[in-house]
Amino acid sequence: MKKDKMRGLDPAEMQNKLTEIGESTFRIKFQMAMGQIDGLKRLRENRKDKARLLTYLREKELGAREAGKKK
Repeated sequence: MKKDKMRGLDPAEMQNKLTEIGESTFRIKFQMAMGQIDGLKRLRENRKDKARLLTYLREKELGAREAGKKK
């Protein structure tokens, strides 16, 4: 997923995306353990996407706090 597209999601959509990434990561790891696929590249992409989403969620959380303090 593109960074710009991730940044534009609202927090609920980000949480849904995190859940999807977690499920996808589980499936990839399971298939790799069974020897069905060699999905190391997809596994790395999932890990990076998850980190990006968590970072954007934290940014939005801190931004909301700052907006609340200014009022």
